Amino acid sequence: MNIKPYLAAGFILTGAGLINAHATSQLFTYTYEPETMPAGSMEFEQWVTAATGRTAAVGQDKYNRWDLREELEYGITDNYSISLYLNSQSESYVDAMGADFSKFSFEGISIENRYQVLNAAEKPVGLTLYLEPSFSGDTAEVEEKIILGQRYGDWKWALNLSHATQWENNLQDITGEFEASMGVAYQFKSNWSVGLESRINSTIDDYKTWNSTALYLGPTVSYKTEK
Repeated sequence: MNIKPYLAAGFILTGAGLINAHATSQLFTYTYEPETMPAGSMEFEQWVTAATGRTAAVGQDKYNRWDLREELEYGITDNYSISLYLNSQSESYVDAMGADFSKFSFEGISIENRYQVLNAAEKPVGLTLYLEPSFSGDTAEVEEKIILGQRYGDWKWALNLSHATQWENNLQDITGEFEASMGVAYQFKSNWSVGLESRINSTIDDYKTWNSTALYLGPTVSYKTEK
């Protein structure tokens, strides 16, 4: 198994609802919950993911990467919401020859669509379907998710099953990506919750050759206020 030689940690900075105070309460960093925004609500979020841990053994000593995503989300109906993402990336390391490498790049746009099929407040399990196309000049991606989840008292869980197809190198190279992520959180005060989240991600070149598998596991902490 080829485990990716870096660690990743992410967090979300969430702005206040721009139209009304129905901002979503998100307990996990990567795992989506089945709830969608109410109709007419709008929200801005800043996603920041840091990746580090690569060394000279892979020719990238002192490796640091920051993935930045600005998201503007709008609730079209109570069951359907749409989001526009602006994606960028900053990367730096020392290569095998001892030279410093530094790059900042715009990674294109994404349009996220979420449609709630089963409302968790009314059904035993909430179910939402997800579709996100992305485009950045010579690369493109289409990602689909099945989002499941439910709350039991102060406990909440969510499970995502994902598939994505990526086109790179002027859309000539194809990579398939399969991922499962799950989070469990406990709300121990009205505005605080803690939990555990895991992800496993595998990529297959041209849908023929297995490339890599990465496993992530870590804690989550969420704090919210009325405003």
